Amino acid sequence: MTTSNASRRIVGKVWLVGAGPGAPDLLTLRAADLLARADIVFHDALVHPGTLALARRAKLVPVGKRAGHVSTDQRFINSHLVEAATHHEVIVRLKGGDPMLFGRAQEEIDGLVAAGVPFEVVPGITAALAASADLGVSLTRRGMSRSVTFATPRIGPGEASSDWAVAAGRADTTVLYMAAGTRVETVRALHAAGRALSTPVVVVENASLPDTRRIVATLGDLATLPLDESSGPVLVLVGEVYGELLAAADAAVGVGAVRAGVR
Repeated sequence: MTTSNASRRIVGKVWLVGAGPGAPDLLTLRAADLLARADIVFHDALVHPGTLALARRAKLVPVGKRAGHVSTDQRFINSHLVEAATHHEVIVRLKGGDPMLFGRAQEEIDGLVAAGVPFEVVPGITAALAASADLGVSLTRRGMSRSVTFATPRIGPGEASSDWAVAAGRADTTVLYMAAGTRVETVRALHAAGRALSTPVVVVENASLPDTRRIVATLGDLATLPLDESSGPVLVLVGEVYGELLAAADAAVGVGAVRAGVR
């Protein structure tokens, strides 16, 4: 950018909008309205084309981060959101799921605040809730699960390690985001934190979409499952609430086989 903060004239507002888990009809009414009014939309890589189609009059700018692909630098995104606010009235930063859950919203909020750009956050349905709906299994099944932890084992460049596995090991039900690429380390960490290798696990790819895929297994199986985060969001759900799914899968294909496609 060529203008300083002091001389820049802000004419617009930035909305950090949750695109939901995938299916366009799971957008909130507020999100759909903002997309229809947007002048420019900065969107994540895996936002559904049907969702982007709602931004009929907007310029679409892909700024997504995808496993195994070149990612857009966060500083680039921050600076272009600020720059857009000097030219456009309605700027949408469209994020998969909910902006405030593993969406790096805070970095963008901090950048907007520092530049004096007004903003608002529009919540979206996070993938964990869509996956639970697809499975028909409550995250907090009565008598089995009184606590849920959302965690990610992924550590970004320059970030310090965390004790995510401690909280995940103590919770009755755990949902892991962005864990497909660290399966071996994830199994090791959860086992060390007290999770038995026989604990039921369900992996859900592309929750809420027609091409969703589910693999039912145990924690011990997780390290060798065929997963690919590049084709869509992948969630790993861990806990005894998935015991009935595991039992049904074992009955269908035999204990020790990879249990896939259980519905």
